[in-house]
Amino acid sequence: MSHRERVIRALKHQEPDRVPFDLGSSRNSSIHVAGYQRLKSHLGIKAPDALLHKFMQIALVDEAVLQKLDIDFRCVAPGHPDVPQDKPVGEDGYQDEYGVTRRKPHGSLYYDMVKSPLSGPLTVKDVIAYRFPDAKDPGYVRGIREKVDYYRQNTDCAIVLSTPSVFVHLSQFLRGFEDWFIDLAADQKLAGVLFDACTEHTAAVAVEVIKAAGGDRIDILATGDDLGTQSGPIISPELYRKLFKPRHKKFMDIIKKHTSAFIHFHSCGSIYKLLGDLIDIGVNAIHPVQVAAKDMDSAKLKKEFGKHLTFWGGIDTQKVMPKGTPQDVKEEVRRRIQDFAPGGGYVLAAVHNIQADVPPENILAMFQAGKEYGTYPIQR
Repeated sequence: MSHRERVIRALKHQEPDRVPFDLGSSRNSSIHVAGYQRLKSHLGIKAPDALLHKFMQIALVDEAVLQKLDIDFRCVAPGHPDVPQDKPVGEDGYQDEYGVTRRKPHGSLYYDMVKSPLSGPLTVKDVIAYRFPDAKDPGYVRGIREKVDYYRQNTDCAIVLSTPSVFVHLSQFLRGFEDWFIDLAADQKLAGVLFDACTEHTAAVAVEVIKAAGGDRIDILATGDDLGTQSGPIISPELYRKLFKPRHKKFMDIIKKHTSAFIHFHSCGSIYKLLGDLIDIGVNAIHPVQVAAKDMDSAKLKKEFGKHLTFWGGIDTQKVMPKGTPQDVKEEVRRRIQDFAPGGGYVLAAVHNIQADVPPENILAMFQAGKEYGTYPIQR
């Protein structure tokens, strides 16, 4: 099968020749730039570093690495608006297009959020007065059509188009995490106004990005919102259905007017209690399937939701990938494939981005085991 045929069959819950492999198809399924440098060195590949995501310091994986690992996907991601551009703050920080200030502490691997433009006392009028970047700014879509055309003409891979997260991330960054949670308890009207404003903005950007890509010339559309912690959802299922789900559905309804691509939804953590709701709003694939979190047992998830969801990820990055041996990684891959892969509906990838402390040998072991154990029919 071609890479794209393999992916489409898996997403349709049919068995391809082998389980599809992902590394770098989105800003949440790639690798930290420090780990990427080690991986390139181990593979003997000389390619410049490029960032797919700034504050997480996530690499845009080079074509030579993707081919070496036989990755089935290619990433197409929007840019940032031309106005306003990132503004340097001190020697180790910057203010982004939303007015959020981030700083990279000495010796840190990431930028931390240190100032939010809407933190502190806030009114509905303040939210309405806040000015988001123009969704039609050409910086968002520059080069997207060219990337899609290149991958269509020069590869047989499935194209993943990234769009903004819906509203949770952005509203948390604008409001600040502490005030964001307080609003949920003390002023849900205010929270709802901010959520609506963020959703309107991100949906407008997503529409422009989809149009630039050519709508149905892409195979998968990636979006999401982090809804889970290690022990459960960040909010109760009841609150999710009251305040969050209607906005998520609105976003999905808007983007589905412009593409029939499969919808890939990213959410970390324990989201077992929300998976039925995500299916309701039209999600086709859930990522990263954080199997070390509460209630995220792979066999249980497949049994209860496998008819409706493709599971994308699932290879533990909390313990196995950074601390295990290559054999430990292979056993982890074998287990997840046996649980998730029968009948299709599984994409092999690490849980979220591969971090800087993961040895290159373990990354290679993951994909080697994918070929060994992921060929259909799946052997138990």
